[in-house]
Amino acid sequence: MMRVSRDPRAELAPLWRTTVAEARAVRWYAQCGVADTLAGRFDMVTLVLAQILLRMEHEPMLKIPSALLTEWFVEEMDGQLREQGVGDVVVGKHVGRLMATLGGRIGALRDAGGDPALLEGAVLRNVTLGENGSAACVVAGLTDLAQRLARTDAAGLLQGRIAL
Repeated sequence: MMRVSRDPRAELAPLWRTTVAEARAVRWYAQCGVADTLAGRFDMVTLVLAQILLRMEHEPMLKIPSALLTEWFVEEMDGQLREQGVGDVVVGKHVGRLMATLGGRIGALRDAGGDPALLEGAVLRNVTLGENGSAACVVAGLTDLAQRLARTDAAGLLQGRIAL
């Protein structure tokens, strides 16, 4: 009898859904003025995911789930690119660029270390803001998210339950 192996990423579905929901929260777009465009939404998904991955770095037991969450991101981006008509021949190159972007945002947030001025610079470099966009508002939201993540235990995080 053949065994069907379960995708290990399946356990991270709640955390991925929470990541996307946080990135799509109305406040980023209505209050902070992040452009509600494909680019702006991608910026917020990568920034929220970067904050979550940085939180996961602090606990050895979250190392494998962190890698699996990143794989989930890659799979989602691959699917999005294909829906936009990007073909098999070049989709890998595009996904590579998106991964480099995520890595850059993780590095920018890590380097900022919670310093509001450094975070604002990172936001200005990495977020597509609308005409009345406010980097300071995005910084406040990212700072709040980082604080909520810090108050979230590993089990809760894996279940997609970020502290309030």
